[in-house]
Amino acid sequence: MHQELIHVYLMPGMAASPLIFENIKLPEETFQIHLLEWMIPVENESLSDYALRMTRHIKHNNIVLLGVSFGGVLVQEMAKHIKTRKLIIASSVKSMHELPKRMLLAKTTKAYKLVPTQLASNIDVFEKYAVGNVVKKRIELYQKYLSVNDSRYLSWAIEQMVCWGQEEAPKDIVHIHGDADGVFPIKNIKNCMVVKNGTHIAIINKYKWFNENLPKIILEN
Repeated sequence: MHQELIHVYLMPGMAASPLIFENIKLPEETFQIHLLEWMIPVENESLSDYALRMTRHIKHNNIVLLGVSFGGVLVQEMAKHIKTRKLIIASSVKSMHELPKRMLLAKTTKAYKLVPTQLASNIDVFEKYAVGNVVKKRIELYQKYLSVNDSRYLSWAIEQMVCWGQEEAPKDIVHIHGDADGVFPIKNIKNCMVVKNGTHIAIINKYKWFNENLPKIILEN
Protein backbone atom coordinates (compact mmCIF):
# COMPACT_ATOMS: atom_id res chain seq x y z
CA MET A 1 0.00 0.00 0.00
CA HIS A 2 1.37 3.39 -1.00
CA GLN A 3 2.20 5.57 2.00
CA GLU A 4 1.27 9.24 1.75
CA LEU A 5 4.27 11.54 2.08
CA ILE A 6 4.61 13.75 5.13
CA HIS A 7 5.37 17.29 4.02
CA VAL A 8 7.98 19.08 6.14
CA TYR A 9 8.32 22.85 5.75
CA LEU A 10 11.56 24.41 7.02
CA MET A 11 11.87 28.10 7.97
CA PRO A 12 15.39 29.54 8.42
CA GLY A 13 16.51 32.00 11.08
CA MET A 14 16.51 35.78 10.88
CA ALA A 15 17.76 36.98 7.48
CA ALA A 16 19.11 33.48 6.78
CA SER A 17 18.80 31.58 3.53
CA PRO A 18 17.28 28.08 3.26
CA LEU A 19 20.88 26.98 2.59
CA ILE A 20 21.17 26.46 6.36
CA PHE A 21 19.20 23.26 5.73
CA GLU A 22 21.49 21.98 2.96
CA ASN A 23 22.61 18.98 5.04
CA ILE A 24 19.21 18.08 6.45
CA LYS A 25 18.17 14.79 4.86
CA LEU A 26 15.03 12.81 5.75
CA PRO A 27 14.03 9.40 4.32
CA GLU A 28 12.49 10.26 0.95
CA GLU A 29 10.01 7.39 1.02
CA THR A 30 8.33 9.01 4.04
CA PHE A 31 9.09 12.74 3.99
CA GLN A 32 9.24 15.56 1.48
CA ILE A 33 11.11 18.72 2.47
CA HIS A 34 9.96 22.18 1.39
CA LEU A 35 12.08 25.26 2.02
CA LEU A 36 10.51 28.57 3.01
CA GLU A 37 12.18 31.94 2.46
CA TRP A 38 11.84 35.33 4.11
CA MET A 39 9.70 37.96 2.40
CA ILE A 40 10.13 41.72 2.78
CA PRO A 41 7.46 42.94 5.23
CA VAL A 42 4.98 45.57 4.14
CA GLU A 43 4.94 48.83 6.08
CA ASN A 44 3.78 48.47 9.70
CA GLU A 45 2.99 44.77 9.15
CA SER A 46 2.33 42.83 12.33
CA LEU A 47 4.02 39.48 12.90
CA SER A 48 0.60 37.80 12.81
CA ASP A 49 -0.24 39.34 9.43
CA TYR A 50 3.21 38.43 8.08
CA ALA A 51 2.70 34.84 9.32
CA LEU A 52 -0.67 34.69 7.57
CA ARG A 53 0.96 35.90 4.36
CA MET A 54 3.67 33.26 4.74
CA THR A 55 1.06 30.50 5.02
CA ARG A 56 0.17 31.16 1.36
CA HIS A 57 3.42 29.34 0.52
CA ILE A 58 2.12 26.19 2.23
CA LYS A 59 0.72 23.92 -0.47
CA HIS A 60 -0.22 20.84 1.57
CA ASN A 61 -2.45 19.86 4.49
CA ASN A 62 -1.49 18.59 7.94
CA ILE A 63 2.14 19.59 7.54
CA VAL A 64 5.18 19.61 9.80
CA LEU A 65 6.49 23.11 10.45
CA LEU A 66 10.06 23.52 11.68
CA GLY A 67 11.58 26.94 12.33
CA VAL A 68 15.02 27.99 13.50
CA SER A 69 15.63 30.96 15.83
CA PHE A 70 13.35 33.85 14.73
CA GLY A 71 12.00 31.41 12.16
CA GLY A 72 10.88 29.34 15.17
CA VAL A 73 8.87 32.31 16.41
CA LEU A 74 7.37 32.78 12.96
CA VAL A 75 6.24 29.15 12.59
CA GLN A 76 4.47 29.41 15.96
CA GLU A 77 2.55 32.39 14.59
CA MET A 78 1.86 30.52 11.32
CA ALA A 79 0.48 27.57 13.29
CA LYS A 80 -2.21 29.90 14.68
CA HIS A 81 -3.56 30.21 11.12
CA ILE A 82 -3.20 26.65 9.76
CA LYS A 83 -3.46 23.08 11.05
CA THR A 84 -0.14 21.34 11.63
CA ARG A 85 0.73 17.72 12.18
CA LYS A 86 3.77 18.73 14.25
CA LEU A 87 5.26 22.06 15.27
CA ILE A 88 9.03 22.04 15.89
CA ILE A 89 11.39 24.86 16.81
CA ALA A 90 15.18 24.77 17.06
CA SER A 91 17.51 27.29 18.74
CA SER A 92 14.48 29.45 19.49
CA VAL A 93 12.00 30.39 22.23
CA LYS A 94 8.42 29.30 23.00
CA SER A 95 7.34 32.45 24.84
CA MET A 96 8.57 35.92 25.80
CA HIS A 97 9.56 34.45 29.18
CA GLU A 98 12.39 32.49 27.52
CA LEU A 99 13.96 35.61 26.00
CA PRO A 100 17.33 36.60 27.51
CA LYS A 101 17.43 39.62 29.83
CA ARG A 102 19.27 41.77 27.31
CA MET A 103 16.40 41.39 24.83
CA LEU A 104 13.80 42.20 27.49
CA LEU A 105 15.86 45.27 28.38
CA ALA A 106 16.09 46.26 24.70
CA LYS A 107 12.29 46.03 24.56
CA THR A 108 11.83 48.23 27.63
CA THR A 109 14.35 50.85 26.52
CA LYS A 110 13.49 50.54 22.79
CA ALA A 111 17.24 50.10 22.22
CA TYR A 112 16.44 47.77 19.29
CA LYS A 113 15.58 50.89 17.28
CA LEU A 114 19.24 51.94 17.48
CA VAL A 115 20.67 48.86 15.74
CA PRO A 116 22.36 50.08 12.50
CA THR A 117 20.69 47.52 10.24
CA GLN A 118 21.89 49.29 7.10
CA LEU A 119 25.38 47.94 7.91
CA ALA A 120 24.15 44.42 7.26
CA SER A 121 24.02 45.19 3.56
CA ASN A 122 27.74 46.02 3.66
CA ILE A 123 29.08 42.64 4.80
CA ASP A 124 31.66 42.74 1.98
CA VAL A 125 33.09 45.92 3.48
CA PHE A 126 33.50 44.15 6.83
CA GLU A 127 35.44 41.37 5.14
CA LYS A 128 38.20 43.79 4.11
CA TYR A 129 38.79 44.68 7.75
CA ALA A 130 38.37 41.22 9.23
CA VAL A 131 41.17 40.33 11.61
CA GLY A 132 41.90 36.82 12.81
CA ASN A 133 40.64 33.42 11.69
CA VAL A 134 37.55 33.36 13.92
CA VAL A 135 36.24 36.66 12.54
CA LYS A 136 37.04 35.65 8.95
CA LYS A 137 35.32 32.31 9.42
CA ARG A 138 32.24 34.01 10.87
CA ILE A 139 32.06 36.45 7.96
CA GLU A 140 32.35 33.54 5.52
CA LEU A 141 29.39 31.92 7.31
CA TYR A 142 27.40 35.15 7.07
CA GLN A 143 28.17 35.49 3.38
CA LYS A 144 27.10 31.93 2.68
CA TYR A 145 23.97 31.72 4.81
CA LEU A 146 22.56 35.26 5.08
CA SER A 147 20.31 36.06 2.16
CA VAL A 148 18.24 39.05 3.28
CA ASN A 149 20.16 42.27 3.77
CA ASP A 150 17.28 44.68 3.30
CA SER A 151 17.42 47.15 6.20
CA ARG A 152 13.58 47.41 6.31
CA TYR A 153 13.34 43.66 6.85
CA LEU A 154 16.11 43.64 9.46
CA SER A 155 14.63 46.54 11.46
CA TRP A 156 11.22 44.85 11.35
CA ALA A 157 12.58 41.40 12.26
CA ILE A 158 14.63 42.66 15.23
CA GLU A 159 11.63 44.56 16.59
CA GLN A 160 9.29 41.55 16.17
CA MET A 161 11.76 39.25 17.90
CA VAL A 162 12.48 41.55 20.84
CA CYS A 163 8.85 42.63 21.29
CA TRP A 164 7.25 39.20 20.81
CA GLY A 165 4.52 38.96 23.42
CA GLN A 166 3.53 35.28 23.48
CA GLU A 167 2.83 34.38 27.10
CA GLU A 168 2.48 30.60 26.92
CA ALA A 169 4.12 27.87 24.86
CA PRO A 170 1.88 26.18 22.28
CA LYS A 171 0.52 22.79 23.29
CA ASP A 172 2.56 19.84 21.97
CA ILE A 173 5.35 22.00 20.51
CA VAL A 174 8.72 20.23 20.19
CA HIS A 175 11.67 22.42 21.18
CA ILE A 176 15.23 21.42 20.19
CA HIS A 177 17.98 23.49 21.78
CA GLY A 178 21.75 23.42 22.02
CA ASP A 179 23.27 23.57 25.50
CA ALA A 180 25.87 26.07 24.24
CA ASP A 181 23.45 28.48 22.52
CA GLY A 182 24.84 32.00 22.98
CA VAL A 183 21.80 33.84 21.63
CA PHE A 184 19.09 32.11 23.66
CA PRO A 185 20.95 30.63 26.68
CA ILE A 186 19.56 27.26 27.71
CA LYS A 187 19.21 28.42 31.34
CA ASN A 188 16.12 30.37 30.21
CA ILE A 189 14.62 27.46 28.25
CA LYS A 190 12.09 25.00 29.66
CA ASN A 191 11.01 21.61 28.30
CA CYS A 192 13.41 21.07 25.41
CA MET A 193 15.36 18.28 23.76
CA VAL A 194 19.01 19.11 24.33
CA VAL A 195 21.65 18.93 21.60
CA LYS A 196 24.94 18.40 23.40
CA ASN A 197 27.53 21.08 22.53
CA GLY A 198 24.99 22.63 20.19
CA THR A 199 25.41 26.35 19.54
CA HIS A 200 22.87 28.74 18.02
CA ILE A 201 23.76 27.32 14.59
CA ALA A 202 23.25 23.70 15.62
CA ILE A 203 21.10 23.17 12.51
CA ILE A 204 24.31 23.69 10.48
CA ASN A 205 27.04 22.07 12.53
CA LYS A 206 24.97 19.42 14.34
CA TYR A 207 22.95 18.39 11.29
CA LYS A 208 23.71 14.71 11.94
CA TRP A 209 21.76 14.93 15.21
CA PHE A 210 18.78 16.37 13.33
CA ASN A 211 18.95 13.77 10.55
CA GLU A 212 19.05 10.98 13.10
CA ASN A 213 16.32 12.30 15.40
CA LEU A 214 13.83 14.27 13.29
CA PRO A 215 12.11 11.24 11.67
CA LYS A 216 11.14 9.71 15.03
CA ILE A 217 10.25 13.13 16.51
CA ILE A 218 7.86 13.74 13.60
CA LEU A 219 6.33 10.26 13.64
CA GLU A 220 5.73 9.88 17.36
CA ASN A 221 2.26 10.86 18.59
